[in-house]
Amino acid sequence: MTAFDRLFGLRVLAVHQFVYEHSGGRIGERLGRTPMLLLHTTGRKTRRPRTAALLYYRDGDRYVVVGSKGGSDAPPAWLLNVEAAPDVEVQIGTMRFPAMARVLPASERRRLWPHLVRLWPQYDRYQSQTDRVIPLISLVPQPLSRALGDMP
Repeated sequence: MTAFDRLFGLRVLAVHQFVYEHSGGRIGERLGRTPMLLLHTTGRKTRRPRTAALLYYRDGDRYVVVGSKGGSDAPPAWLLNVEAAPDVEVQIGTMRFPAMARVLPASERRRLWPHLVRLWPQYDRYQSQTDRVIPLISLVPQPLSRALGDMP
């Protein structure tokens, strides 16, 4: 992948995310045939809200996303945010819900990786471009009471 390809891809994704967010989720739930979600995190340094548009795979009652950053040797900022504060919010279309994020262990990654590559074949190329193991992250929906601090 050339620097131009990466920059072009990031620009397309940024436009897609902008439309997804600013349409309230009415536009952007898919990028072509690929299902997309918005992951809302808290910045680990700034404590400000951050959002990332990510491809996802549904695995039972959880959603699985990939921390690829296009095959970069550095992890994406949203992954560092999730590791620092795993209570996140997920948006799929117009539906928003609290979720708990966690990096999946190697055994689950091995099982799920082929499913994600079927959705986005470039993931195999991204993995070959870096020495780091590109992680898979599960997003498990949480009861609303948990998100509200178990209010009475």
